[in-house]
Amino acid sequence: MLVGQLAYLQIVYGGKFQAEVNRTDKTVMTGSVPRGMIYDSKGRLLVGNSTQNAITYTKSGSVKSTDIYQIVNRLTKYLTVEKTNLTNRDKADYILSAPGKSAKVIKQMPKSYRVNSSGDALTSTKIYANEVKYVEQQGIHLNDKDLQRATLFKKMSSAYSLSTVFLKDKNLTAKEIAEVSEHLTELPGISIGSNWERDYPQGTSIESIIGGVSTEQQGIPDDELNTMLASGYSRNDRVGTSYLEKSYESILSGTKSKREVQVGSNNQIKKSKVVYKGQKGGNLNLTIDSSFQKKVQDALNTQYSAAKSAGITQYSDGAYVVAMNPKTGAILAMAGVHNNPKTGKTSEDALGVINRTFVMGSAVKGATVLGAMMDGVISPSNNTLADEPIYLPGTPVKKSVYPIGTFSSLSAVQALQFSSNEYMMALAMKEANAKYTANTYIKMDSDIFSKLRGYFNQFGLGVKTGIDISGETKGIEGATLNSSGELKTGSALDLSYGNYDAYTLIEMAQYISTIANGGYRMKPYIVQSIQKTKDDGTKGALTSVTQPKVLNKVGFTNDELDVVKRGMYAAVHGSGYWTTATRLANIKPAVAAKTGTAQSFYYDPDNPSSDPPETITTSLVSFGPYSDPNIAMAIVFPNLTSESGSYPQLLAKQIYTDYYKMTGQK
Repeated sequence: MLVGQLAYLQIVYGGKFQAEVNRTDKTVMTGSVPRGMIYDSKGRLLVGNSTQNAITYTKSGSVKSTDIYQIVNRLTKYLTVEKTNLTNRDKADYILSAPGKSAKVIKQMPKSYRVNSSGDALTSTKIYANEVKYVEQQGIHLNDKDLQRATLFKKMSSAYSLSTVFLKDKNLTAKEIAEVSEHLTELPGISIGSNWERDYPQGTSIESIIGGVSTEQQGIPDDELNTMLASGYSRNDRVGTSYLEKSYESILSGTKSKREVQVGSNNQIKKSKVVYKGQKGGNLNLTIDSSFQKKVQDALNTQYSAAKSAGITQYSDGAYVVAMNPKTGAILAMAGVHNNPKTGKTSEDALGVINRTFVMGSAVKGATVLGAMMDGVISPSNNTLADEPIYLPGTPVKKSVYPIGTFSSLSAVQALQFSSNEYMMALAMKEANAKYTANTYIKMDSDIFSKLRGYFNQFGLGVKTGIDISGETKGIEGATLNSSGELKTGSALDLSYGNYDAYTLIEMAQYISTIANGGYRMKPYIVQSIQKTKDDGTKGALTSVTQPKVLNKVGFTNDELDVVKRGMYAAVHGSGYWTTATRLANIKPAVAAKTGTAQSFYYDPDNPSSDPPETITTSLVSFGPYSDPNIAMAIVFPNLTSESGSYPQLLAKQIYTDYYKMTGQK
């Protein structure tokens, strides 16, 4: 009967069984492609890819740990790899994967490692955990070559089925490539491929703006894992993790290659072929001229070094500058220096322009004056006010930097020229319908903070600018009520002349650009266009070009704007000892500006103090040429111990000189 049954199966179903043995399934595997390039406004390569040869491993579906062990031991005859930080568990996994080793260890283990207290066999998972424990207890002693093998074993074992990992892609020698290539038939899953690294041919002055790319080991960031997996990414894909690389990830990453793999019934890869070679990532063309960017960064470094030499950076956390085209919002340059007050070491920090906030001081007064005009408390023809200090109970006198009584009254133009705090406070009091008696009493409308900030917001102060770099923060608003729930009237006065709320420097640049261009708040941007890559690696057709975007139109009249622009021109070109920005007076074509000085305090996070050291933050906003502005800039030197030196003005002067020379303006 048995012989008959076997004969029946062989005759009737033999062909079907043989077909099952020979059966293959087709699976599509994806592969990475080179990341897109980033160029400056003149077509110079800022960020490229340096390609390196690589040894790769593609894991088949049914590979066993003993198979990987044997591949690793063969591979290390021809390849030397860098040892990684291996845990004892990693080392034990490698040791136990040797043929017959696991069975030998199980026999040697105490009985309690194999069965529970009732005499029942433990699960295979628990037994393996005890195998690892036993190996660790016996002591793990691996030589240098074994540690290399354990490193490779960990990489190959942790790979997903039918996924490819890089085993070595740095410092790979020609001899290693040749020997591995010669023995590929005895190294299942091993291939010769290539990988890439980001490089920066023009230097790293804006590397922080560009951002970073994850390694294969890091893969997709945890906070974006589900979203990116749903979009077709693999866990170990290299992706942009910050700033431009992250904001334009979908463009820069390109389209993955596709390879059709035939997998046999034993889950081994039988053959594969490329069905789509993929599309290299698109290229970004930036608005920044790398030559001008370098000049701006060098000029900033020079002025900050001068401040250091003057001994006033004891508590300073750096200095920052950003220049943009006020008509379009295109960023022309963005530079920063970060200083560690404890060590005195500096580093490049262009990102501080968009993610750090500072109390800017009088540089915001242009928005204060225009807000008051829009509110109707002054007008282009009637804007002269008494220049008097404010005396509040329990508070130092609120006044301008010049002595009390220097001016009996000032017009709006003069108030900007001489940077009168008293004038700005008078405007705020008018807008708040304030009732004031010196040293005893001041009452304001409860909406004064929202009113002042509402006007500031129209210029971009205190709101995100919308720049196309991830990680932008917005300004910080101070409290409007004290601990007793009462309106902080004194702080409302401080707000009017820029000594209360904090703003980012990109907000300051957007604000001064809005004044320079006639009232249009433009969205800043750093990517001018996106371009395809041809098969030969050269730049292809443009796929998109950034169009200037108006976020809002501020509701002042041309006559009202003219008052503020003339005030900023007078701050540079006016006469009088207290004129604030005269170091810019000899620039041709002529420019306008507004300086800022704010009282600040040094905060040490490692040693908080109830009485922190007082510091000075100096700032500047400016635009030029005055008659037809095509550059606007904002500068800040926070937390100095003295306001002497006029570093923002000296920096602005050098930037204008370089920019006018570069653009041929006279």
